[in-house]
Amino acid sequence: MTTEAVIEPTYGNWRRPRRAGLGPLGLVGTVGVFGGLVLVLLASLASLQAAFVVGVPLVVALLPMAVRTQDGRNMYQLLTLRIGWSRRVSRREHLYVSGPLSARPGGRFPPPGLLSGVLAREGRDAYDRPFGVLHHKSRNLYTIVLRCEPDGGSLVDPEQVDTWVSLWGEWLSRLAHEPGLRGASVVVETAPDPGTRLAAEVLPRLDAAAPAAARAVLEEVVEDYPSASSEMNSYITLTYAPVGGPRRDPEDVVTDLAIRVPSLLTGLIGAGGGVAEPLSAEQIAEVVRVAYDPACAAEVLSVRAEHGRTGLEWADCGPVAAVESVDAYQHDSGVSRTWLLTLAPRGTVRSSVLRTMLDASAGTRRKRVALLYRPIDPATSARIVEADRRTAQFMATSGRGMVQARAAAEVRAAEQAAAEEATGAGLVEFSLMLTVTVDDRSQLDDASVLVRNMTGATRIAMRPAHRMQAAAFTCTLPAGILPWEQTVLPHELQEAM
Repeated sequence: MTTEAVIEPTYGNWRRPRRAGLGPLGLVGTVGVFGGLVLVLLASLASLQAAFVVGVPLVVALLPMAVRTQDGRNMYQLLTLRIGWSRRVSRREHLYVSGPLSARPGGRFPPPGLLSGVLAREGRDAYDRPFGVLHHKSRNLYTIVLRCEPDGGSLVDPEQVDTWVSLWGEWLSRLAHEPGLRGASVVVETAPDPGTRLAAEVLPRLDAAAPAAARAVLEEVVEDYPSASSEMNSYITLTYAPVGGPRRDPEDVVTDLAIRVPSLLTGLIGAGGGVAEPLSAEQIAEVVRVAYDPACAAEVLSVRAEHGRTGLEWADCGPVAAVESVDAYQHDSGVSRTWLLTLAPRGTVRSSVLRTMLDASAGTRRKRVALLYRPIDPATSARIVEADRRTAQFMATSGRGMVQARAAAEVRAAEQAAAEEATGAGLVEFSLMLTVTVDDRSQLDDASVLVRNMTGATRIAMRPAHRMQAAAFTCTLPAGILPWEQTVLPHELQEAM
């Protein structure tokens, strides 16, 4: 009898987009260098002193653009972040209080920060299922939230996992053809089981005439099982701009989204998403409410199990009070810290690369992992892969010694990306954010150690979102907040810096 070794498929070939310009300067810095050289040459025609007077300020102004951190930020961007934080603190914008005793009109509990201008609407899809739509009025964007129960990877053949990954890639590539789609996110939330879900399902179904031994076994299971279990929820958010102009009626936009929901759910189910359904406006509000106040999770579950609904509205799903600091965000019954991706794993990885990060972690109240996707249209994708291909070939032919080996690997990756794009594959920019919520601020140090261990196992580099913890916390919620849509400077200008 002969046995064959099962080879687990590997994946990868993601590449950080190359920044145009000379070295770390970027396009803006490169234009400044050449423009400054022209000015210095013109000034030197007058005198050497004039060239010196013109050249020194230019060098001082351009030098901070050449010094960058590991995640690619230059000194100007770091300085802007610190100035913005100082201004928010001086204006007390890092504090949030809501409710009847606050100065906010209405006396309700709306979500703060980036969610403060969001309105919740509701529509019905082709199968008459209710689905919620979050209208971001400041950006005129609309978000729908889908919930799925992915099939687990345990005891699954590698061929099946590879099929799921392939279908997931096809689903992502389809997003580039979705009219008006600005971005998508996948949020996986884990938490220790509160111990009420199993009881709410089993205890009401116990027959009074059942044997005492059978009732005792079920009651013991209900009591003991939740202590070793965890709760896991997966959400997919899709954020659209209205097709047909910014003045389009919101109800018409909701009607258009209702037509797209069934096909989106079908693609998710085929990619291993299991049972998938859209979330209603009330369910979205419940998810956001539990994120801000983790202590109310058991109450929300019990009320929904007893009455079938909670009646929670979007205007009441925010925290009573919240305080943002440099490295943490305190909200009602929890304290959170969010980390941002700085470097994806290099080389090839397996489908289980994020399993350690996605599993429930002891010592945390809740944990959310958010994968953010920005689909790129086919025309732009072709230009990007061809530009990367030419750049990689230039770097390989101009390298010397040991640098040439890495450049050769870059050429192979760029050639593969160009070939796949030419055969119909999509191009997607992605990032990852991780939020860990604990009960007390003193537990954040242990949470940081936990995150370092998880990122080490997954070969991912992450950094805390210093001075923007509130905004980063909001981005990991299934509410459709896209970081590239919330910036003052256009995305294209930021890429050029």
